[in-house]
Amino acid sequence: MSVLIFIDTADGHIKKSSFEALTYGAQLAQQTGTTAEAIVLGTVADDLAALGKYGVSKIHHAANDLLNHLDAQLYAKAIADVAAASGSTVIVLSHNVTGKAVAPRLSVCLKAGLIAGAIGLPDTSNGFVVKKGVFSSKAFAYVSVNTAVKIISISPNSFQTISGEGTAEVVNETISVDAPKVKVTATNKVTGEVPLSEAELVVSAGRGLKGPENWGMIEELAKLLGAATACSRPVADAHWRPHHEHVGQTGGTIAPNLYIAIGISGAIQHLAGVNRSKVIVVINKDPEAPFFKAADYGIVGDAFEVVPKLIEEVKKLKGAA
Repeated sequence: MSVLIFIDTADGHIKKSSFEALTYGAQLAQQTGTTAEAIVLGTVADDLAALGKYGVSKIHHAANDLLNHLDAQLYAKAIADVAAASGSTVIVLSHNVTGKAVAPRLSVCLKAGLIAGAIGLPDTSNGFVVKKGVFSSKAFAYVSVNTAVKIISISPNSFQTISGEGTAEVVNETISVDAPKVKVTATNKVTGEVPLSEAELVVSAGRGLKGPENWGMIEELAKLLGAATACSRPVADAHWRPHHEHVGQTGGTIAPNLYIAIGISGAIQHLAGVNRSKVIVVINKDPEAPFFKAADYGIVGDAFEVVPKLIEEVKKLKGAA
């Protein structure tokens, strides 16, 4: 058994979720007494050899320009080709937007069992059993995989990134890539903000803010904390905030280290998108708000009184007051 880890990139740089995947894959390889290798697709500006400090011995780099943009079919074929050539029997990806698109196709290519959204290392004492969240992470399932090749996509922010020392061998791979069936004509990106999917701190707000004109204090608090901003679905539907900030069952699913919810009641649909957060802080004037049942810390109070005081205290701590 050998482990192949897919390294996801954006704009030529490695995503934070990929470092978690590298740590997971390296620990799995150590657990099973084999080696960990990785694959990266497209043009990359980062030092790939330095990824050896995360426990991988070899990096397969397919620097084909056709792979600079996500095409799930092309990505799946490229990873499958390298996995077959390297004899990899376990493939690890992040359970992010890229992983969700690529992993199922890769599973078909390799006739491999897939565990999507894993939150624990496999138990190999009796087979190959992996723990994952189910029912919007309100419960857990232990999935047994019996196929010769196995694919695991890990939930972002489920594993602490561990690095040490070491340098990986970088091998340039020549992979035959068909012309993409989908052509990217334009890419519109949000700039100047911390991407929600990569954020470790998130400040979110809901209808309790009463209107878009009151979002200044949310943005100020987020900027002071170095956090991303998010919102509930009603806020996005009312066009108070852009839809890419919407988190919940029908929006983005996030797992930051700290999630601050301001003026959000905490309906089950919203909780489904944020309940994997390490610490949840709720600020709401309604003491019966459902969100308090899921909170690690709660403040019962008016957001328009609590948040300005919180900003003032953060400024004092940062020496910015």
